[in-house]
Amino acid sequence: MTTRTRILTGITTTGTPHLGNYAGAIRPAILASQDANADSFYFLADYHALIKCDDPQRIQRSRMEIAATWLAGGLDVNRVTFYRQSDIPEIPELTWLLTCVAAKGLLNRAHAYKASVDKNVETGEDPDAGITMGLYSYPVLMAADILMFNAHKVPVGRDQIQHVEMARDIGQRFNHLFGNGKEFFTMPEALIEESVATLPGLDGRKMSKSYDNTIPLFTSAKDMKDAISRIVTDSRAPGEAKDPNNSHLFTLYQAFASKAQEEAFRAELLQGLGWGEAKNRLFQLLDGQLGEARERYHQLMSRPSDMEDLLLVGAKKARAVAAPFLAELREAVGLRSFVNQAAAPVASKKKAAKSSRVLSFREGNSFRFRVLAADGSQLLLSSEFADGKKAGAVIKELQSGQTLDIRTEKNGFTVWLDGECVAQSSAIYTNDAQRDAGIEALRTALTPIED
Repeated sequence: MTTRTRILTGITTTGTPHLGNYAGAIRPAILASQDANADSFYFLADYHALIKCDDPQRIQRSRMEIAATWLAGGLDVNRVTFYRQSDIPEIPELTWLLTCVAAKGLLNRAHAYKASVDKNVETGEDPDAGITMGLYSYPVLMAADILMFNAHKVPVGRDQIQHVEMARDIGQRFNHLFGNGKEFFTMPEALIEESVATLPGLDGRKMSKSYDNTIPLFTSAKDMKDAISRIVTDSRAPGEAKDPNNSHLFTLYQAFASKAQEEAFRAELLQGLGWGEAKNRLFQLLDGQLGEARERYHQLMSRPSDMEDLLLVGAKKARAVAAPFLAELREAVGLRSFVNQAAAPVASKKKAAKSSRVLSFREGNSFRFRVLAADGSQLLLSSEFADGKKAGAVIKELQSGQTLDIRTEKNGFTVWLDGECVAQSSAIYTNDAQRDAGIEALRTALTPIED
């Protein structure tokens, strides 16, 4: 029997979906959900929205608009589990369980947090000015979203790969501390769709609300046509050949056209089609593909109770998975009923809690590993390897008990095998004593455990 791949995708509810959201995330996710071997979970990430937005009306409006967009776009709620994050009380409870095992050092390295700190330092502010615990612990909430449903694949943009890796780290730490041989959490993988379009906006930059260069998806045909008319083009007049490969308008057309339509449009541009008529062709293409979905969208927005009913059904499906699983996790950490409680294997737990770990992970097309101390802090990060076997062989060599070739540098150290640098220290040490302590901690972490 073929195991169904569980796919999980969340959309943060802080804005109105535009054409770029549709082509880059919504459309491919809806198509993926139609795969008979996929078990798809799609949710409105409204807890995440609270990190970015403190306007209740905007969040409520966005929740409705995004739900209506997914449903109007063709998401079949009978094939998938479609729910609001805030309707699953098990999610924040799992977030706390994971927070209690997540290393602060791991969260310190989160890109969003570091970027906020760096911005404060650049402007002379206190490093943590304006930074909430919501922003800081965002990766733990995302880990709970993913690990609660043991997703195998998590479609994300490249800026979110780190968060999926953190979910792996936190899940492995929990398994290590409380599993006693059982793997509670599946290790998720980031799914990067290289073929998915990143659409240019009206000015040629990536289409984004922050650039104010978006094309509305379902507001109205007139709004879409007005936006398309503002697409920046060059000054070539009708009759002059246009270069499709350097045209933002052609890139937009290409993302929605069939191969035959694309080739015909390319030929017309090369033959001198005017930009005004080219923009009209783009509108006709989009209106033809999205017109029916736009009507469904407005029907849904006018009947919010219908969406509410569908989301509550989805929440019931999600909680049928989440509630019994959380009960297992509560039992594992010791939050047990006083009745018929089983004795915990204390000795083996203590032994497990003291162990360091080597974690392998994939990064794009490369393979890497990191060495973590018993407290979860990262001691070592490997170089990139072309395949997992090579990374595994290096790990085996480092744990073989042989003398390590560690070379000190000003602020850290590197590890070498056969004349090749295979890893480097994760921390930046301010003095030799700290660096030497880090090296000693690494030697201890890589020392083979004797039974």
